[in-house]
Amino acid sequence: MKNQLTYKKAGVNYETIDYMKRIAQQAGKKTINNLPSNYKEVSQSRGESAHVVDAGGYYFASVIEGLGTKSLVADEMCKLTGKTYYDNVAYDTVAMIVNDLITVGAKPLSIMAYWAAGSSDWFSDKKRADDLISGWTKASNDSGVVWGGGETPVLSGIINEDKIDLAGACFGIIDPKKNLCLGEELQSGDRIILFESSGIHANGLTLARKITVSLPEGYLTKVNGRKTYGELLLTSTMIYAKSITDLLKNNIDIHYMVNITGHGWRKLMRHKKELTYRITDLPPVPEVLKFIVEQGKLDDKEAYGNLNMGAGFAIFVPEKDVEQVLNLAKKNNIKAYDYGFVESGEKKVIIEPLNITFEKESLKVRT
Repeated sequence: MKNQLTYKKAGVNYETIDYMKRIAQQAGKKTINNLPSNYKEVSQSRGESAHVVDAGGYYFASVIEGLGTKSLVADEMCKLTGKTYYDNVAYDTVAMIVNDLITVGAKPLSIMAYWAAGSSDWFSDKKRADDLISGWTKASNDSGVVWGGGETPVLSGIINEDKIDLAGACFGIIDPKKNLCLGEELQSGDRIILFESSGIHANGLTLARKITVSLPEGYLTKVNGRKTYGELLLTSTMIYAKSITDLLKNNIDIHYMVNITGHGWRKLMRHKKELTYRITDLPPVPEVLKFIVEQGKLDDKEAYGNLNMGAGFAIFVPEKDVEQVLNLAKKNNIKAYDYGFVESGEKKVIIEPLNITFEKESLKVRT
């Protein structure tokens, strides 16, 4: 299609990035013996969204994540509207961190912030700083995690002087140990439950920003005559932590979990097992993602292979637990959809309504 935009054309090449991830995992294995004798790495967690250590009576889990380039949208919208939007992007950052941690069945305990600015002057804007603190605090409370502190380095020459890189790390506990979720029980017959997304979340912003230059009013372009494109992009990422904690407390037999971020729906086949993941129906697509697909002339495979397209998180459970999962999700004000199942066969994701297949070679994030 003429002028069709792709994530690779936008500047994100997963083939290059994922190679680094794989060799880092291999190198990391060479450090296992540094653990004290009373601790043991859970080897199956390498390549998952969080790293897990067996501490005897329980497991520890840890993760580090970053916001990406969504703060650049906030910066541009601030110039246009006077509103900082840093409460939103701070919330997004915590969400990205915590949503990774919970995929292994962990309860978030402590989160640490890493805010690297290009100049100390960045912190002189009191309103922006207050909004950043406010959003991070709210997201921590919504995640049920204590905010323990962080680091605010100034990286002149590495980061542009008027920009900031938002990131952080989280430490969690899996107690009781039966809550550990690394896909060991993942099997044919499991149902795929998709949890709704609130919008683009914090993935695909490099692509979304490329579209802005061709819009008549840039970020202030109205989408369907209502909110602006910039406002919709800055809708906060959903946090699924309390919902997953609730499922585990109610003894839902969760076989696997996936945070649908980079690589889009390809992430459904993140586990090493040779299984086919068949999607039979699709959740509603948020307006902002429809707009990106339309303006960027993305085909369905490009869209579902890189964006969340209405599903921000997925869990895999036995059929017997489906009804209770849907009821508990509703209780936590999250729309959940029983829209797929796992079957025996080659490792791939099949999205039946769109006649799309993602082969296993399209996702190489682990060794």
